[in-house]
Amino acid sequence: MRIGIDLGGTKIEGIALDDDGQERIRRRVSTPKEDYDGTVRAIIELARSFESELGTSATLGIGMPGAISPQTGLVKNANSTWLIGRPFDKDLIAAWGREVRCANDANCLAVSEAVDGAAAGAEVVFAVIIGTGTGAGIAINGRAHTGQNAIAGEFGHIPLPWAGPEDDPPPPCYCGKKGCLETYISGTGFEKDYAKAVGDRIPGSAIMVRAIDGEKEALAALDRYESRLARGLAVVITVLDPDVVVLGGGMSNIERLYDAMPKLLPRYVFGGEVATPVRQSKHGDSSGVRGAAWLWGQGETDGG
Repeated sequence: MRIGIDLGGTKIEGIALDDDGQERIRRRVSTPKEDYDGTVRAIIELARSFESELGTSATLGIGMPGAISPQTGLVKNANSTWLIGRPFDKDLIAAWGREVRCANDANCLAVSEAVDGAAAGAEVVFAVIIGTGTGAGIAINGRAHTGQNAIAGEFGHIPLPWAGPEDDPPPPCYCGKKGCLETYISGTGFEKDYAKAVGDRIPGSAIMVRAIDGEKEALAALDRYESRLARGLAVVITVLDPDVVVLGGGMSNIERLYDAMPKLLPRYVFGGEVATPVRQSKHGDSSGVRGAAWLWGQGETDGG
């Protein structure tokens, strides 16, 4: 058995999977915001309740915001800021009493979809979360690839490629720079871009309703969004050349993206030939927590 925990800013979700990937238990608890010790305690208590209910020991994988710095061993780049600068994995291991595997939540999406999702069986998978923010991760042979600096795949913080007049001025990003891809292709970026055109910010879902009704400004905003997403993915395909690109998060539910990407990508990918499929995540909002569980492969054990 394997337990996966997805640590979010407002909720902690846990899942227990058997070796066939079948869900045995799923449960959510509230995240103790701004409480580091409480967060560690809530995760371990949730995992222990699963073991008690299962009647057996299980491996434990954690999907988390940010990453563990290979240089310092401390959390960095986490929007759950009370984790930053803390030895999160070591504290979890001390509380659990056995090995715990941690990975960025976007890497967990990539692992989940590579193991038994939209990219099942693919060797190299690039997975993108396009929601309130933008995250991305890489799975190679079903395992998370984090890189030397634990930032592999974080294309949300590269500049928007091939920017034109319609992309000016470059929006400020929370990372301190301007014009990061996240500021354009996140759901937040989509809403702000539309608001800049019409003077009224509304939710992305409402913009899509207006686009379906044929509103010119909404359709133009969607066209700009698709172009920006394609330009960002084109850089990834040119550098990494993944077997499959998987999209998750709220913006991934826009069906026309999957018709637009094959038409737009050849304009920007080096050589103009693109066979890379772009697919919606199979497991949706469950991909992160499933990927955390799959940080342990079949047959692996933590010795518990």
